[in-house]
Amino acid sequence: MLHSLPVRAMSEELIKTESVNDATLVVSMNRPDKRNALNIPLVEGLRTTLHDASRDLKRRVVVLRGEGTVFCSGLDLKEMADPTAAHRSAEALAWLYEEICKTPLIVVVEAHGVALGGGAGFIAAADLVVASDDLRVGFPEVRRGLVAALVTSLLRRQVGDRALREIILLGQTLDTDRCLSLGIVNRVVPAGELHEAALALATEVVTGAPDALVRTKRLLDELAPRPVVDDLKIAQRHHMISRQSHETVEGLAAFHEKRAPVWGRRSEE
Repeated sequence: MLHSLPVRAMSEELIKTESVNDATLVVSMNRPDKRNALNIPLVEGLRTTLHDASRDLKRRVVVLRGEGTVFCSGLDLKEMADPTAAHRSAEALAWLYEEICKTPLIVVVEAHGVALGGGAGFIAAADLVVASDDLRVGFPEVRRGLVAALVTSLLRRQVGDRALREIILLGQTLDTDRCLSLGIVNRVVPAGELHEAALALATEVVTGAPDALVRTKRLLDELAPRPVVDDLKIAQRHHMISRQSHETVEGLAAFHEKRAPVWGRRSEE
């Protein structure tokens, strides 16, 4: 079992919450100028917000969304360049995904624009996903010298092995038609109707019996080949190895300098 993070004060600048009613809470990532990139304060704040919401027994559904033109561009690349933050960053993100998967609340993701890397992880971890027709879901990690470890541990529960290998090994970006055909998203709606569609889905959820929904969510996790906690532990180890590699340094440098990375030969392991 992953250890719990200490509860931290939520940053009002990074996260906005709105109670639609007693049952439904909307949680918005609020770094639009940074394309809602996942830095440590945002990741830890989201986990605290979900944890606190789950303690309110009237709550049934959380709708997760992003402010601005992009749902979530993935990990904050500036923070990723700091090797002293690598372990805390990876651990915090794994714990956040675990919180989404294990919370008794049904998590509905409302995704628009772009969801990359760690942002795509929210889509993979959520119970239900409503996407705008402009959404692009990308897995560029191998092109940055990284391993999409945490995201892969979640995505493998939804996508067949052959398609998953193609997506992850080639670092593909998927449009909504492909996401829908693979089962990565549940519904696709016009961009202007996204929020209303997500709230409508949340309303559908609460027609179910509260305890039956919680038990069903737990059952789905237990029926998987391994519990999500075990998968995330394995994934975190691979994520950390890649985060500390020379390939990541080169991949991020190439991205910032807008050039193709220069990879060396494969190392012996």
